[in-house]
Amino acid sequence: MHDSPHALKRIEIDGLSVADEPAYLVASLRYFDSTGGFAAAASEALGRPLAELLRAVQVEHSAGGVQFILAWRSPSENLLLCSNQAAFSAVATKLAAAVDGCMVDQTGGIRVVRVAGSRARDLLLRLGAATALPDLGEARTGRLAELSVLTLCVRPSEYLLLAERVYAHHLLEWIHATAADI
Repeated sequence: MHDSPHALKRIEIDGLSVADEPAYLVASLRYFDSTGGFAAAASEALGRPLAELLRAVQVEHSAGGVQFILAWRSPSENLLLCSNQAAFSAVATKLAAAVDGCMVDQTGGIRVVRVAGSRARDLLLRLGAATALPDLGEARTGRLAELSVLTLCVRPSEYLLLAERVYAHHLLEWIHATAADI
C-alpha cells in the first residue's frame, strides 16, 4: 500500500501515467456578474476573459511565459491554477480591490492529480460516468470514485482531477486499485 495516506505513488504503466501535481496553486475566482468589474479586472490580470460555460483554457501570460489554467466551475466561479507563486500573488493583488468578486486561495483545500497517456480515458471511465469526462478544452464536474471531482482537459490525452483534499485519499485508492486492474 502507500507509505502515507496522503502520498500518491506515481503510476507509470504502458499508456498511463498518474501523478500528484503539488506545484499547482489553486484559487477560486468568485463573482456576481461574469461581465462586471471583477471579471474585467480578472481578464486584464490574466490576459484573457474568464472561462466560459464548461470550458477550460491554458493561458500563457505575456509576463515571463507564466502559464495559468482557467476552468469553469459554475455560473459565478472559475478556478485558477498556476505553478508560479509570484504570478499567483500578482493576480491576487490586482483582484483585491474588486468589489463584485473575490479570489479565494484554495491551495490547501484542493488536490490536483494529473492522469495522462493513451489509457487515461479508459482509467477515468472505469472510475465514473462518461458524462464526467471532458473533451479537450472542457471542464466537467462529475462523479469519479463516488466523489464529486472537477476534471479538466487542456492538453490531448491528459486530464487534471481536482478533488477536495479531505477526500483525496479515497480517490487515490480507487485510482491505484483500478490502474492495477487495467
